[in-house]
Amino acid sequence: MRVTAIIVAGGRGTRVGGDVPKQLRMVGGRTLLEHALVPFDRCSLIDNLIVVLPDRFSGVTELNWRGIETPVQVCSGGERRQDSVAAGVDAVPDDVDVVLVHDAARPFCSTRLIVKVVESAVEHNAVVPALPAVDTVKAVGKEGATLIVRETFPRELIYLAQTPQGFRTDVIKNAVKLGRTGVDATDEAALVEKTGVLVRLVDGETENFKVTTSDDFLRATARIMASQGREGALMRVGLGYDLHRTVVGRRLVLGGVDIPHDRGLEGHSDADVVCHALIDAILGAAGAGDIGRHFPNSDPRWKDISSIELLRTAVKVIEDRGFSVWNVDIVVIAEAPRISSHVPAIIDQLSEVLQIDAGSISVKGKTAEAMDAIGRGDAIAAHAVASLIPKLS
Repeated sequence: MRVTAIIVAGGRGTRVGGDVPKQLRMVGGRTLLEHALVPFDRCSLIDNLIVVLPDRFSGVTELNWRGIETPVQVCSGGERRQDSVAAGVDAVPDDVDVVLVHDAARPFCSTRLIVKVVESAVEHNAVVPALPAVDTVKAVGKEGATLIVRETFPRELIYLAQTPQGFRTDVIKNAVKLGRTGVDATDEAALVEKTGVLVRLVDGETENFKVTTSDDFLRATARIMASQGREGALMRVGLGYDLHRTVVGRRLVLGGVDIPHDRGLEGHSDADVVCHALIDAILGAAGAGDIGRHFPNSDPRWKDISSIELLRTAVKVIEDRGFSVWNVDIVVIAEAPRISSHVPAIIDQLSEVLQIDAGSISVKGKTAEAMDAIGRGDAIAAHAVASLIPKLS
């Protein structure tokens, strides 16, 4: 018996964010795609691998399958998943008995599951690993802008399909042929169902999850790094602090936003304490020094510069070190002015520069209860905490 595994990596993977498809992003020294190949390479039942890549990447010869000993063939995918699977099936050798189709975005499939799917496909022609739904499933409709429940399905009849899906070769080829007549389906098993062939279920695996969102990518990164004994390399946290005197005749800028006030902050740049504290926090988390090292006040280049631009440069510094900002929390301490009405504008500015959602940014205003220089209105300070994760692209 000969078995081919088609690894479908032809999608754009845009929901994770960034320009590089998720399946080609580096995690723990390998692309997500390479991690997905490993269990198939380790399975003695697999004779060859067919990797379906986006057309713009299919000719990239420097993609090396590090440590992969099973023969690998690369072909170009199509616009839809269905088209990419069809391209992979076209490349299957004539003497193959069973074809598996697996998502490159599922890097944690076990060899045990692969064996189970192959053996079941031999016996039953078509098989899908699946997990029972743990939540009640409801079909909804719309009344105006409001979602309403149309139907509640019996939970015991709902299963969540995974990959690898396994088929006798003639079964999947007939399904692909049907798909080329204009019949659409969201996965291979759905096409097979439309040919009249019964599809069996086998138990899926909880850890065989699909990396779809940025949170999924973080979860996958955590697991891969943990397997490499590098848990501490996942999340990095930094603390930042800054304080400047208030002076008459200067603009007050906080978080890149001009704040109406009778005094501004004294400094070499625009003295934006929010940006300065945040710069120290993200540089510190990346082990990249502090604001004084990168933007010394003795350098005329930084004279009166917008600190938002300094923050933008600091973000580039940490990206060059392989990190992205995950979230930030900032406290501004000022007796006056009150900043609450300006917080949305500050968050918008920081969101654009840090390249994270506004929901991942917290900005809070506090007073010094009329104590010390801040309480007298002679100074404004800011504290910032930032967390970083390995860069997602």
